[in-house]
Amino acid sequence: MTAKKNGLTYAEAGVDIDAGNAMVDQIKPLVRATRRPGADAEIGGFGGLFDLKAAGFSDPILVAANDGVGTKVKIAIETGIHHTIGIDLVAMCVNDLVVQGAEPLLFLDYFATGKLEQGVGVEIVRGIAEGCKIAGAALIGGETAEMPGLYGKGDYDLAGFAVGAAERGTLLPRLDAVRTGDVILGLASSGVHSNGYSLVRRIAEHAKLGWQDEAPFAKGRTLGEALLDPTRIYVKSLLAALKSEAGAGIKALAHITGGGFIDNIPRVLPDGLGASINLSAIDVPLVFGWLSKAGGVAEAEMIRTFNCGIGMVLVVEPAKADAVISALRAANETVIRFGEIIEAAEEPRVRPHGHLAV
Repeated sequence: MTAKKNGLTYAEAGVDIDAGNAMVDQIKPLVRATRRPGADAEIGGFGGLFDLKAAGFSDPILVAANDGVGTKVKIAIETGIHHTIGIDLVAMCVNDLVVQGAEPLLFLDYFATGKLEQGVGVEIVRGIAEGCKIAGAALIGGETAEMPGLYGKGDYDLAGFAVGAAERGTLLPRLDAVRTGDVILGLASSGVHSNGYSLVRRIAEHAKLGWQDEAPFAKGRTLGEALLDPTRIYVKSLLAALKSEAGAGIKALAHITGGGFIDNIPRVLPDGLGASINLSAIDVPLVFGWLSKAGGVAEAEMIRTFNCGIGMVLVVEPAKADAVISALRAANETVIRFGEIIEAAEEPRVRPHGHLAV
């Protein structure tokens, strides 16, 4: 009688469970480094735990956000630079929490790929852990999904999930407090952050530049390296400002992501009010000048696609604006005044004047 051949295995189908387990063991020290009050930051179970009481909250409202980093991951994949894209992932989530007045508490990630390469996975998690430390959040869990046939060789995608908390009555925006004449402040970005990369990649292609070519806007750096500068995390500086004596003067915060100034500022304003912003006041990073010129991108398109140098916007009571600026500068933020709240019963609600210095 002929012996029956062994059947197929999951590994032969392209999914290596042992490799996934080995990666978990490698990243455990990175995860432990994100411990904070309320979480011991240990992974390996079916879910992560967080103790709000141990974190110091008495009557908290939970705030949750999730996001990804879009096609910026393509540049990470094509350059082989994977250690900063995780910072972007955390930033895109926790910046959305802090604008609601919430302190980020915990973070979970989802990493999907066609074939798990442990070195790549560890570098990605290294960035996620670094972002969590910058934000003060505990990395309490995540998921690695190996899906051959769905992702091409070397491809991957990321998603992040963050939860924060604020004491009842402290949430932002305070829509009933926003008035005409309120001051609009901007906090400097670190560059393109994580929005508009489909256009960025198209411009690089149009300019016939590869990721290993020198960046036209950053001498001594490759284009890929420069474009992978991670998104700034504004959490600790904004929380410090909110808790300062001047903090009561902060009425609203807006994270400038996809949609730029035009779509994001109105999200934190009451009906009937808008924003007059002075584009000439912005110290525009050189990368945006290159994008504008190399791509022939009109100014109206620039301010609706990119942050153009301002990654976070604050709406502040005029009498407390100087004190808020001082608190933010003490937290190492670069701050500019670049607008005010106006009546705007009709579109457009954001009305720019002046021009970007690109």
